[in-house]
Amino acid sequence: MSRSAHPAGPRHADVLPEGHYSAPPADLNALDPKVWAQTVERGEDGVVTVGGIGVTQLAEEYGTPAYVLDEADFRARARAWRTAFGADADVFYAGKAFLSRAVVRWLHEEGLNLDVCSGGELATALSAGMPADRIAFHGNNKSPEEIERAVRAGVGRIVLDSFQEIVRVAHIAQSLGKRQRVQIRITVGVEAHTHEFIATAHEDQKFGIPLAGGHAAEAVRRALQLDGLELIGIHSHIGSQIFDMSGFEVAAHRVVGLLKDIRDEHGIELPEIDLGGGLGIAYTSDDDPREPHEIAKALTEIVTRECESAKLRTPRISVEPGRAIVGPTAFTLYEVGTVKPLDGLRTYVSVDGGMSDNIRAALYDAEYTVALVSRASDAEPMLVRVVGKHCESGDIVVKDAFLPGDLAPGDLIAVPATGAYCRSMASNYNHVLRPPVVAVREGEARVVVRRETEEDLLRLDVG
Repeated sequence: MSRSAHPAGPRHADVLPEGHYSAPPADLNALDPKVWAQTVERGEDGVVTVGGIGVTQLAEEYGTPAYVLDEADFRARARAWRTAFGADADVFYAGKAFLSRAVVRWLHEEGLNLDVCSGGELATALSAGMPADRIAFHGNNKSPEEIERAVRAGVGRIVLDSFQEIVRVAHIAQSLGKRQRVQIRITVGVEAHTHEFIATAHEDQKFGIPLAGGHAAEAVRRALQLDGLELIGIHSHIGSQIFDMSGFEVAAHRVVGLLKDIRDEHGIELPEIDLGGGLGIAYTSDDDPREPHEIAKALTEIVTRECESAKLRTPRISVEPGRAIVGPTAFTLYEVGTVKPLDGLRTYVSVDGGMSDNIRAALYDAEYTVALVSRASDAEPMLVRVVGKHCESGDIVVKDAFLPGDLAPGDLIAVPATGAYCRSMASNYNHVLRPPVVAVREGEARVVVRRETEEDLLRLDVG
């Protein structure tokens, strides 16, 4: 790797510009296990390894940028969620976070169910062998074709998101001679402590049927009257990247209140309650996520307490972790192309990817950390902004971080905690090719989603 000298940007904390960043870490070569996958470590030669394979070898074989996924870590996290909730609850992995056929197979083998929200996700799940009865189908605007495919396949549940969808699913199921198991998604009026674009339980947004004004109760009445539907429960999802459990407590209280009203009006106790997902992960060392067993204990106690108060049998609980499983298991590997110091400000480090492989910083102002991974360095820290190669000033990968002052073109850097939503939301902006997903386990690496090629782009351009 080239490490040619270049004019230095600001290094010392007492001369740094104002901004949102912590003080330089005591050791830039250290890797905080909170934000890196479980098998990631720095070798004696300074090269970071994952699953026993050095990042320099991965870059040589698979190129950069690349999403590098620690399969052992993914499986361990999936298993931890399954174990934490036990046999009396269901864990549905939220496929929107990241989905591939390899991931579907891992989930199946680890005993998890799968939540999909489009025809494409359903096709991926079925093609990889996930039993249809272990699939839940979400979405606020499912097409008739998607619904028909889901019903024909025999998905375990369809989550109804509107009054129109109640009728639509019932009609399609009845026309196919089936009775489809469904849940009704309600919005409970909880303002989750997260970014407004990923808060999903306040009333002014597109998902679900409001609890307020009796709308959810009316949705239940209509669903119970239709022969094509078997109403099995109520669904609630309050948002994403949440650390505070208080929102779930309020949501559970209101959902159980609805279950009580249903019993009192219709004489039935619905057997299931789904509290969604949205539990946060550590993107930086400042984040402090809860462990699966803590979350399971807290949610189970909340629901049990609320049901005892309402004199209801405790329903079977479902949860939908996506980011919490796959987020920490992957990092994005980049090669440094340009290092541009700006006196008195910071140093801009341009990499060979950007907002096309991680839109979250631009979309949500999401924060990440970054490390030099192709070698160790004892150079003084410099404040950097890691940016991409796209024609946008907002093409930022890491807004403020510290890297060694001798960073140079050709070095490899990596951004951890990019397993969730980065590949799922990747684009071809500027006709940049989407990176591969490389799974690593016990000294072996393999491509599970290949890198796009120019032929892939041109194949779709039929003009």
